[in-house]
Amino acid sequence: MILLPAESVPGTGAVLNPFVIVDDASGFLDFVSEVFGVPETLEARTPAPDGKLIHAQLRLGTVDLMVADRLDGWPARPALLQVWVNDVAATLARGVANGATIVTEATPFYAETTLGRMLDRWDNLWWFWAPAPGRPDPLPAWEGGPDVVFSTLDETLKALAKR
Repeated sequence: MILLPAESVPGTGAVLNPFVIVDDASGFLDFVSEVFGVPETLEARTPAPDGKLIHAQLRLGTVDLMVADRLDGWPARPALLQVWVNDVAATLARGVANGATIVTEATPFYAETTLGRMLDRWDNLWWFWAPAPGRPDPLPAWEGGPDVVFSTLDETLKALAKR
């Protein structure tokens, strides 16, 4: 096996942990903390002498979301992040209350799940999933079902590419 087994990862880290580079890392940390109700891992906060963060993180479930400020000459590196939540609609509402825009409203999806997406003000695209036991799968778009899951993603990514 190429990957280190999860039980061998030092500390409480996961095998894969996303890292985003944004402008205003402190604001981004506040946003994530508010939307998901998780605190920043304060002992990980590492500011440079100018106050910009070269490392910070929050723990979402078993994964550390790591963040840094974009430094001179660095490009921003927003992310596509998938998060399992208890209530997609409520999570989207918390995101909107903290400055995000909805990309895909809470929508029935396959395998008894609900899907929703939002774009935060740092251009990170968040996918939210929640279990929906017992709910039948929607009809596929090619069989006359809704195309909202693909079309909203397609429209958003094409709009971002034009910026």
